[in-house]
Amino acid sequence: MGEQKSTWFQLPEVIRDLFSRFPLRTYSAHPLPAAATTETGTLLYLWQGRRSASDPSCNPACLKYQALLRFHDIRHAVRASNNHSSPSGSLPFLVPAASSRPSSPITASKIPKWITSQSKREEIVHPREEAYTALVDHDIRLAWLYFLYLDQDNFDQVAFPLYCASASSNVLVQKSLAWQLKSAARDELLKSAVLIDSDELYDRAATAFQALSTLLGNDDHFFGEASPGLFDASVFAYTHLLLDDNMNWASTVLADSLRQHGNLVGHRDRLLAKYFP
Repeated sequence: MGEQKSTWFQLPEVIRDLFSRFPLRTYSAHPLPAAATTETGTLLYLWQGRRSASDPSCNPACLKYQALLRFHDIRHAVRASNNHSSPSGSLPFLVPAASSRPSSPITASKIPKWITSQSKREEIVHPREEAYTALVDHDIRLAWLYFLYLDQDNFDQVAFPLYCASASSNVLVQKSLAWQLKSAARDELLKSAVLIDSDELYDRAATAFQALSTLLGNDDHFFGEASPGLFDASVFAYTHLLLDDNMNWASTVLADSLRQHGNLVGHRDRLLAKYFP
């Protein structure tokens, strides 16, 4: 006589009958960002801390594209957000107006191409631009990471309020976010060096500022262009935040290095006055 097998997953007949009458349904996921589908205008999601939507972003990666949209006179609204809401896991991302909305949000790396497709003027890529972009994206960016996240005074006075305190009122959550930010900055810096040397980072940034100052010369915009472009936005994203009194820097070593170059300060001041009045 065969032995009847039993299992913990066998259900009583009355339960099986219930599920056969009312089967479970799996709903499709909502597109990200869910709220954006109810709005018709172009939306830029970025880090904003406790700043108003009309202010420049507190994050250079976000400010770069916020400025570029304004440089090209593309109307948009700003929405404060965080990395968890981004389809790529990082900010910024853009949701175009309903009339030109693609199937998914546009992540940071694709924003310049989209802006060019919507703009009345073309972005010109200059022969030397790639080399100078490396100075901004590497030397200045790495010094910025140390300056903001690993300089303890600046972290306590600037980074913590912008990225931790603004994200949650829970002390444990704030501490967890603080640890994540410092750890991510440290890991990024260690990709380029065995040891993190603040003096070397600041020296390399100072050399980069000198090179950018020489490149700009007496022109209003980089590469002698009549209007600011992507490279101007990349530089402005750092120079503005370093010179912004509202950042309340505790240590000013990196900003002091920038202030030695009056034409870079003037470049920042002109763009701020015209595009973020």
